[in-house]
Amino acid sequence: MARMSQSLSPETSAESVAPTGSAAPLLTVGFDLDMTLIDSRPGIKAAYEALSAETGTFIDAEQAITRLGPPLDEELAYWFPEAEIPAMADRYREMYPTYAIDPTPAMPGAREAIEAVQALGGRAIVVTAKHEPNARLHLKHLGIEPDAVIGWLWAEAKAGALREYGAQVYVGDHVGDVRGARAAGAVSVTVPTGPCPEPELLAAGADVVLADLTELPAWLAEYVRTREVREPARR
Repeated sequence: MARMSQSLSPETSAESVAPTGSAAPLLTVGFDLDMTLIDSRPGIKAAYEALSAETGTFIDAEQAITRLGPPLDEELAYWFPEAEIPAMADRYREMYPTYAIDPTPAMPGAREAIEAVQALGGRAIVVTAKHEPNARLHLKHLGIEPDAVIGWLWAEAKAGALREYGAQVYVGDHVGDVRGARAAGAVSVTVPTGPCPEPELLAAGADVVLADLTELPAWLAEYVRTREVREPARR
């Protein structure tokens, strides 16, 4: 069952999230990447294990993949001295395509969610904290084709890209995604497919919690029809 917050604040009303500029499409929906569109746990685990083997530094990769969402540097701080983090982050990103792309599957409904936006004449964008070239590799490998990909942005920093593209809706799995959506004045649609359970997402201010992305096309069609945030119809 989808869950909704008790009320929709003025910042996320239909009027305040209308696209800006005459050239903008009628609908723009932003998506997070890790644990929203892709299940990056197998690939990230493999990349951390490779970095650990190369450096001789223990990294608990199983633990690391329970904390996906925040920037890479935050996770590396658990395992490396502060002075080494920039170099380790660079090396991890260099190794990432070799170890992380092939093992990473799409989340159920990911392709269909992107296509649902585009079928409505809208624009689907990916706004992620991930290194942008690696984000693009994942999407290409999985045949997911958004209209734009913007990387290196986490939590409230995502709001700049969402506002630039006139996004009315942002879909994510983490409380950081909720914060980004609300900072941008977008409707926060969430899926509890990452580290944050439904109650935590609602407490952070999510407007809607869907079970997973397979529920998004029906919810989105109703949102476009009414420009209101409603729970999807259930069979």
